[in-house]
Amino acid sequence: MNSPHPIQSLVKPRVIKPTVFWRLAEDIPSTLSSTLILVSVLFPLVTWWAITTFGQVDPKFLPSPQQVIEAGVRLGRSGDLLRDTVASLWRVGVGFAWAALISIPIGVLMGSFASIRALLEPLFGLMRYMPAPAFIPLLILYLGIGEEPKITLIFIGVFFFNSLMVMDTVKFVPKELIEATYMLGGTRWDTLGQVILPHVVPGIIDACRINLAAAWQLVIVAELIAATDGLGRRISVAGRFLRTDEIFVCLIVIGMIGLLMDLGFQALLRSTCRWASQRR
Repeated sequence: MNSPHPIQSLVKPRVIKPTVFWRLAEDIPSTLSSTLILVSVLFPLVTWWAITTFGQVDPKFLPSPQQVIEAGVRLGRSGDLLRDTVASLWRVGVGFAWAALISIPIGVLMGSFASIRALLEPLFGLMRYMPAPAFIPLLILYLGIGEEPKITLIFIGVFFFNSLMVMDTVKFVPKELIEATYMLGGTRWDTLGQVILPHVVPGIIDACRINLAAAWQLVIVAELIAATDGLGRRISVAGRFLRTDEIFVCLIVIGMIGLLMDLGFQALLRSTCRWASQRR
């Protein structure tokens, strides 16, 4: 005799909820976040220390953390590290600032007006695929061996990418916002200045964050152009004489400066676009 209540209706499937670690698109507890950040910093350092302490590794190929610290102290006392850091910061700052100041308005116009996009996007797309270091011989020929070719190289490497990334940010502004502005009596320039620009500020800041990293990569190449100072120059000279500890010092300094700048952009995003940071 068949049961009036089939067994399937009596057995409820157990729903397995994802752990806190694997929750999709949700925040994690602050304690877990702090723990993971600490692990991400300590694990490479402990691994590095263990390899150089217990492994048979030539210090010329992989110096120990203590040797790197000693090299950093030596360069700091001589003043070389500060001088090289200031020189690289100045080149990155000037080249990136000029690229950002010019590329952001151009990117906004390209994203807002299809006519400007059709005029410039093919050229910018072509230039984007040309590696900036390939322009070094031309820059030396046109600008000499002073600071101008180094800064121009950083400018070239940042400008086209930043313009296209800003353009893509503007292109994805919801059409409903623009149409609503027109319906409320807004002009073309009201829409651009009061709707599009505020909406794309977070995307512009993110684009600058990404391309600032490219500027730091290019400064290493730029300082090979007859430079007498700079972190890139220091790395080149140290590699020539197998001073691996000095190479590590310069790389760590570049990484720390880049991290501080990235945190600065994040703070700028939180202070100027709180609605965007809360949404994330």
